[in-house]
Amino acid sequence: MKQIYALMLMLMMASVAFTGCVSDDSDDTTDTTDTTGDGTGDGTVDPVGADTQSTLDVIHERGALKCGIKTSQFGMGYLDSDSGAYSGLDVEYCRAIAAAIGLDPDSDIEYVVASAGDRFQKLADKEIDVLIRTTTWTTSRDAELNADFAGINFYDGQGILVNTGAFPGAASIMDIGGATVCTTTGTTTEGNLADYFTTNNLEYTVVGVANDAAAKIKFVNEECTAWTGDMSNMVAQQYGVNQDGNATFSMAIMPELLSKEPLGAATRDNDDDWNDVVQWVWFGMLTAEEMEVTSANYATQNLSNPSYNRLLNSTLGLGTETNPLAPTWMQSVLEHVGNYYEAYDRSFCDGTGAMANCLVDRAGTMNAPYWEGGLQYAPPMR
Repeated sequence: MKQIYALMLMLMMASVAFTGCVSDDSDDTTDTTDTTGDGTGDGTVDPVGADTQSTLDVIHERGALKCGIKTSQFGMGYLDSDSGAYSGLDVEYCRAIAAAIGLDPDSDIEYVVASAGDRFQKLADKEIDVLIRTTTWTTSRDAELNADFAGINFYDGQGILVNTGAFPGAASIMDIGGATVCTTTGTTTEGNLADYFTTNNLEYTVVGVANDAAAKIKFVNEECTAWTGDMSNMVAQQYGVNQDGNATFSMAIMPELLSKEPLGAATRDNDDDWNDVVQWVWFGMLTAEEMEVTSANYATQNLSNPSYNRLLNSTLGLGTETNPLAPTWMQSVLEHVGNYYEAYDRSFCDGTGAMANCLVDRAGTMNAPYWEGGLQYAPPMR
């Protein structure tokens, strides 16, 4: 079923030129969350503080990792209601972190659903240890919300789905002046929309919604003539509307991108030891891909090669005094998750190891590794 879904969506995506930008900062709520973060209007949360116990030590005392994710976006964070299985690139990242710090990814992770409106508050309130929920790295979130980002695990961009019955022949955002646009309120998605339309001297009216479910209803009922969110989400939503068969109009995704949406994991401020772990787990998966070390061959690498030995048998200074990472932490990541290529293949493709039948192609996009012209790049692990 996953392959069929992916194939159908790929047929749709072939007509959409969004080179290098494929993810979704919006599921039920467009996950380019509000720049004030907690919905209170203040937007400032308390940092951990230099004298506060590291989250890594807290996790070890608790015996489980609390990972803030979404559960409704196939490919990034998805919960199969029938099997109860979690999947997606963000979930793979959570599993990799758990494996790296010595937990069992199959039993020692508590997945906490974090919405666009409450995710940073849940992080600040310590309801989650790490936020990996298609969250865009922005200045205000990094500074004002006292959140520390830990690299970029996916590059996306904001797109717009248009009711072409209301705008016959529309082939560009420039053709939809005067549109009423459904967007999740209080998010960077809303801000990007305002910036783009203002810059291009286009009139528009915001139709504010709380989440994707509400946006879908309004779009189908023609209460809005366009719908904006991350490009991958727009592809998925167009597919969903077509499958439901409730819309009486034609629709199309415009080719332009309204924004850059670098998606990353976030930890609390001044929690450096923990942030280092979260960040270098991701870089480790990229490095393993670059070195062609996989879940199938990591145990047979030639450890007389210093680079392979460092990757597979060194703490590299990661962890805390109380809970340093095991020298074989990266072996655990590879055993349970694999490298970045493997995680991506399971999340967006059919998981056969060939990047086939992908919902979102990696080749030719910014999510490709740097040696193939993409932006996924890890600093030296030494």
